[in-house]
Amino acid sequence: MSSRRSRSRQSGGSRITDDQINDLVSKLQQLLPEIRHSQSDKVSAAKILQETCNYIKNLHREVDDLSERLSELLASSDTAQAAIIRNLLMQ
Repeated sequence: MSSRRSRSRQSGGSRITDDQINDLVSKLQQLLPEIRHSQSDKVSAAKILQETCNYIKNLHREVDDLSERLSELLASSDTAQAAIIRNLLMQ
């Protein structure tokens, strides 16, 4: 019995099969631009998980940067322009 299965049973959670894990890893691979476009069809699950973590971290950085730029834009805009931008964001 694998340690994954024994941990699952000990935690009382529902058991996940190797096929389900493989399917989820494959879905993650399709979401990652770096790996999705790679020439090799066979990429390890560990590499896919690592790239997923890196991708999410980069997305967080981009959101933070864009939020900061938007705040600066709103602070420097006149009130009419800022109101228009706020209205667009609320939709």
